[in-house]
Amino acid sequence: MTKRFPSLPALAGALSLLAVAAGLAVTQSSAEEARLVPPPAVDESAGAASETAVLAGGCFWGVQGVFQHVKGVTSAVSGYAGGDAGTAQYETVSGGSTGHAESVKITYDPRQISYGRILQIYFSAAHDPTQLNRQGPDSGTQYRSAIFPADAEQARLAKAYVEQLDRAGTFDARIVTKIEPGHAFFPAEGYHQDYLTLHPTSPYIAINDLPKVEALERLFPDLYRADPVLVSAQTN
Repeated sequence: MTKRFPSLPALAGALSLLAVAAGLAVTQSSAEEARLVPPPAVDESAGAASETAVLAGGCFWGVQGVFQHVKGVTSAVSGYAGGDAGTAQYETVSGGSTGHAESVKITYDPRQISYGRILQIYFSAAHDPTQLNRQGPDSGTQYRSAIFPADAEQARLAKAYVEQLDRAGTFDARIVTKIEPGHAFFPAEGYHQDYLTLHPTSPYIAINDLPKVEALERLFPDLYRADPVLVSAQTN
């Protein structure tokens, strides 16, 4: 299923007004579905000045938006992981047969936030890890829950954390998040970057993604930053 952009300005404006009105109720109920999961029992040690994590959890607009508001994150870029370079385009990936998942590459300072804390936010606020090949209104393998570890250590930590949460019965169903090492990340088209910040009244954003940012602020007040770190600010 492909997310479709409004083609008629008048219709888009009317839908936006409806989303703002309905979004108050929808946002509150959706945000409350998020839950603070326990931190990982095993985590990385503070090391280099910059590290990366690549995560997929449904539409990349919301995942990017969440991590752009996390202290210690210096960059969050929407893109694709899991497939080949030749198919890393939105319309192709949306067909669901490329192996790619809509993903976000998170660059962070491990002296301020650890890989384990990144994963804790991912499982708590950024998406529902029990939904198989879908998130919210979007379905297909391109919307799967997946972690693309940068190295064997990240893969080990991610696997241990998923097992920890499943053993504890943290969620009502088993976690379906895939751990997929050995895949490159490809940045998405420019119009996908900073989408949540640029289009806060879009019906899709208001209903599906703003609640995730609100959940981040509520569940992780010590890690929340009001001003997002934007791709556009780094490329200008």
